[in-house]
Amino acid sequence: MPFIDTKTNITVSKEKEVLLKTRLGEAIQIFPGKSENWLMIAIEGDIPMYFRGENEAPMAYIEVKVFGSISGSSTQKMTEELTKIYGEVLGIASDKLYISYFSVKDWGWNGANF
Repeated sequence: MPFIDTKTNITVSKEKEVLLKTRLGEAIQIFPGKSENWLMIAIEGDIPMYFRGENEAPMAYIEVKVFGSISGSSTQKMTEELTKIYGEVLGIASDKLYISYFSVKDWGWNGANF
């Protein structure tokens, strides 16, 4: 039950949204036992954002939430992959990207908790 939430200050076209969704669906497999079958994604573009007091450059904040525990080696690999994906798909430089990881103990779905 992973969830990837993206907030960016740039406009995300439908074409880029679909490409991002596809690439994130592949990348989530970096976490053992996770797949696109349970992945939920939210992409919010045109968000007013500032980094270092500036807002002209493309930038993004990404939250990755995963049910259960995740290892530091997995998050390092995921950071490398997300940096590549967001650079290639949205043109966001690696130094304009923040990524947060959350290991979630309680996760509800379909009227019950796992």
